Amino acid sequence: MSDFRAASRYVRSLLGLAQEQGVLDEVHKDMQLIDKTCKESHDLVSLLRSPIIKHDKKKAVLVKIFEGKMNKLTMAIIDIVTAKNREAILPAIAHEFHNAYNEFKGIQKATISTTFPLDQELRTEIENIIKKLSDKKVIELEEKVDNDLIGGFILNVGDKQIDASLSSKLRALKLSFKENPFVREY
Repeated sequence: MSDFRAASRYVRSLLGLAQEQGVLDEVHKDMQLIDKTCKESHDLVSLLRSPIIKHDKKKAVLVKIFEGKMNKLTMAIIDIVTAKNREAILPAIAHEFHNAYNEFKGIQKATISTTFPLDQELRTEIENIIKKLSDKKVIELEEKVDNDLIGGFILNVGDKQIDASLSSKLRALKLSFKENPFVREY
């Protein structure tokens, strides 16, 4: 079973339990902490994926890192995952939980890359455009400053991308110059 499929099963269960117990926002923050910790610590991810290290050692490390910082339900899912010897999918569970939470709450995640930081007026205008495109009420807009774009922007909303950057237009122009429809006949 792929990591995504296995993780999505844990996520559905965790989301349902968290909603039932009224701790959905707390569990979401916990999962974001796990995701952030795994992204920042390659060693932790390597430890979780290692078949050599015993599962009780992995559990001890996770408890040492997260105990006292997380909700009981989140710690329970860590216990279950380690008891089932599935520690390697913990980063995938944390990542997928964020996506499931956003879907449940009606939040649309979007990323915009520009050559300069957006001011509040432009940010609000972009969020309004995304709201119209996605039919979601809340937009989670992540900004990235990328000087390689030269000008314009790249907007990613879900699985859609709008590339209005000058660098992509120059790349397309360069490719069109490489094609020569005129062939010498002599």
